[in-house]
Amino acid sequence: MISPFLVLAIGTCLTNSFVPEKEKDPNYWRHQAQETLKNALKLQKLNTNVAKNVIMFLGDGMGVSTVTAARILKGQLHHNSGEETRLEMDKFPFVALSKTYNTNAQVPDSAGTATAYLCGVKANEGTVGVSAATERTRCNTTQGNEVTSILRWAKDAGKSVGIVTTTRVNHATPSAAYAHSADRDWYSDNEMPPEALSQGCKDIAYQLMHNIRDIDVIMGGGRKYMYPKNRTDVEYELDEKARGTRLDGLDLISIWKSFKPRHKHSHYVWNRTELLALNPSMVDYLLGLFEPGDMQYELNRNNLTDPSLSEMVEVALSILMKNPKGFFLLVEGGRIDHGHHEGKAKQALHEAVEMDQAIGKAGAMTSQKDTLTVVTADHSHVFTFGGYTPRGNSIFGLAPMVSDTDKKPFTAILYGNGPGYKVVDGERENVSMVDYAHNNYQAQSAVPLRHETHGGEDVAVFAKGPMAHLLHGVHEQNYIPHVMAYAACIGANRDHCASASSSSSPALGTLLFPLALLPLSTLF
Repeated sequence: MISPFLVLAIGTCLTNSFVPEKEKDPNYWRHQAQETLKNALKLQKLNTNVAKNVIMFLGDGMGVSTVTAARILKGQLHHNSGEETRLEMDKFPFVALSKTYNTNAQVPDSAGTATAYLCGVKANEGTVGVSAATERTRCNTTQGNEVTSILRWAKDAGKSVGIVTTTRVNHATPSAAYAHSADRDWYSDNEMPPEALSQGCKDIAYQLMHNIRDIDVIMGGGRKYMYPKNRTDVEYELDEKARGTRLDGLDLISIWKSFKPRHKHSHYVWNRTELLALNPSMVDYLLGLFEPGDMQYELNRNNLTDPSLSEMVEVALSILMKNPKGFFLLVEGGRIDHGHHEGKAKQALHEAVEMDQAIGKAGAMTSQKDTLTVVTADHSHVFTFGGYTPRGNSIFGLAPMVSDTDKKPFTAILYGNGPGYKVVDGERENVSMVDYAHNNYQAQSAVPLRHETHGGEDVAVFAKGPMAHLLHGVHEQNYIPHVMAYAACIGANRDHCASASSSSSPALGTLLFPLALLPLSTLF
């Protein structure tokens, strides 16, 4: 039961909170609901076109609570109260839920989940591009258990393909698009055990350059894994941690260049200035590695050396769209996850807002008629916000009351576990004594851990464009790439596309629509 003290505090705060004048009129809400209803009725006319293009946005760690908090932050950055703001993904007409568990884990990691939503097969925690028959760290369980991704299916169909991430390009999410590894942490051979090397397993950076040699666009961080051990980094010459890591002495950047046909225009760039100076019409292949490891947080980003996620997406699309057969693009807002792991909610939420801006950029450059766009997350986090905060309360602010137990204030944002657990003189830290609005403030947590953990609840899947309505309920995570492939007529399930290939019309019309309503067991 809530104490009288809390009731009084909440009532006083909410009574005094700002309410927009228009929202006091019930007709405002009635009109809004009717407009929403009209738009919903329009969705009865389904988009059954072939998806010439597919864009997948993956917010690493972007659970539903993160989406809601990012929405509020986006609005408050534009000097609004925030709650009424719409993210770009909020505007997508179809929303589903994805069950994120790994084959051997109730609460998943980013590797097993990436295998699910890119390769269409659920897998063990810590493994990428392999089935559940592969055990983590055991190289000799890899062979024969490799599974291919939708990026490979798209490339085999003649489409251009790209990977854009704010993490290392050989991190868990992007690696499932091209690699087959018993361990997500085998970034270069330097991180691999001797046994795995002797058994013939290759590191993920090596696989990036060799498995699918004609990936058209690759952008993110991860320079150090491409160079021989102790090679000085071009940007951080005095930083030993930024130096090359490879034990095999390979220069993978040079190898990447050597694989490209001489008559094609291939460009390697390592900073924002070089990237934005490119003429996309004169670029066939692009490799951009902007940091030795992961890219900087958006709040910390150097505008001279590091591009934003939306800038990378704009360049990537400008290159990929030149292919008349279309493209597949994977975009990862990867450091949402890192911000949460560090207990730094402000960093995480600004990463999410930047990814939403990239989604808007992609939407402005493409059409729903021929481009399927899917936005989802690999997993959630033990991140929450609450405390009966009033309308317009800063998402990084305090709850409107103090605890009725220890009489101390608390922030609206909290974590179930993580590095924000602090005890001062045997009691919970008084947050009013610290700068809880700082970019790197670590929100209080219930359980002390050096790194906050993932959450196990379902995550949202937002979809728009051709066949987006097939993402409509609660699905296993591995269902997602099957839908994207079905919509784009790529991969193994192409029987429904026969008439489309012989017709000039982009729509599959009466042939595809009935199939879209068949039980999935008949489709996959």
